[in-house]
Amino acid sequence: MARAELAGAARVARWADAALSPGRDRDGAASDGKGTLSDATAERAATELALTPVQVREDWDTARLAGLIEVHGDSARPGWRLRAWDRDDSAVLRGWVALFDAWSIAHSGPDGREPAAVGEVVSAMPQVLSFLQLSAGPVPVAQLLDLLEQRVTELRTERCEIPYGPHPEPVEDQAEDTPLAPLLDWALHALADVGALTCADGQATLTPLGSWAVWVKLEQICVAAQSPAGNIEQAAEDMLRGCAQLRPNAARAEYRAWLAARPVGSAVTELLDAARGEDALLRGLAFEALRVVGAPAEPDVRAVVDETHLRPYALLWLAEHDGHDPEDAHEVLTRDEATWLWVDTAAAVADHGEAPLLVRHLESAVQPTVPALLDEVRAIGHPRTVQVLVALAAAHPDPALAKAVRRAAFQVHTGGS
Repeated sequence: MARAELAGAARVARWADAALSPGRDRDGAASDGKGTLSDATAERAATELALTPVQVREDWDTARLAGLIEVHGDSARPGWRLRAWDRDDSAVLRGWVALFDAWSIAHSGPDGREPAAVGEVVSAMPQVLSFLQLSAGPVPVAQLLDLLEQRVTELRTERCEIPYGPHPEPVEDQAEDTPLAPLLDWALHALADVGALTCADGQATLTPLGSWAVWVKLEQICVAAQSPAGNIEQAAEDMLRGCAQLRPNAARAEYRAWLAARPVGSAVTELLDAARGEDALLRGLAFEALRVVGAPAEPDVRAVVDETHLRPYALLWLAEHDGHDPEDAHEVLTRDEATWLWVDTAAAVADHGEAPLLVRHLESAVQPTVPALLDEVRAIGHPRTVQVLVALAAAHPDPALAKAVRRAAFQVHTGGS
């Protein structure tokens, strides 16, 4: 079902891989620098794929939110989930879950509605979805509206807004006067569009895929690939994946055995190639394996410090190699480099970890406040920023903070400020 829901997005993503990748003959086709397709590119894709430009743009946005494509300036490249599409069902499921988490971004709120009320409904929908899951069948929309109104009332009672700058004079909360029925209708249809539920005859029902996703979130179950057997004989990428679930000492033992089975030069090259991939988890693990290599890896690590994706990891590796305490090595990073590393690490947690880990990851940011972090994350230009922020908003238990994070994700997605 997840493949079917993302089929159109995958088709456009594969087209983008062929037509928009750097070095290809693009005939002027490009994104507009904000992650959306230019008119010329949308028309070209529509012609080649036998779609309308509107369909192309919708599938493009879906592919971005699902992590099937990543935009870098005026070019696009496939995300790791697209690379794994044909061989890894869990990557497809994670892509759909990312889209499910971003349903309110994929289908922005109805025009003319109070933004605060829209945000409250988005914050309240997890409880509505949980009720649908536990009901295990059709639920009247009127009953869901009662539940939504109760939850929104609770949110308004408990709300603690995050201060941004000077505190303005209190103003009347217009969100309380906004009827919730149209917003519930919008939310249900938006969730239906991403394949999470069906809504007909005044009743809503979770699809099997939606029921599974909500159950996973309720139980905080992480879908992860099993570690393959025989890590020593695997290529670097597969070896690192196989070690991902091991404890640090056990993983280091695997790294040593893997390194002992091949020339150090080719091993270092393989590890750096794995680090250049789209999976941020492998990037971190590759440099952990390079720490086991030690001094023989220094020339190769020093040679990649100008590669944006690898620079923070390489600088930390070199600092530790030069004798810095690992706990203080982060001081060699600039603020921008530290922020990039925070987003990259958060992407790894979002892809492979559990929701509480992503929430705790906030504590590792160099910024003193969440608003400061969001401001700098928006500006850093990491290709996984939107997905990280959407996942963080979905995981965080504080409704006000989750709302601020969702707002930042929407601003990055639309190129706003």
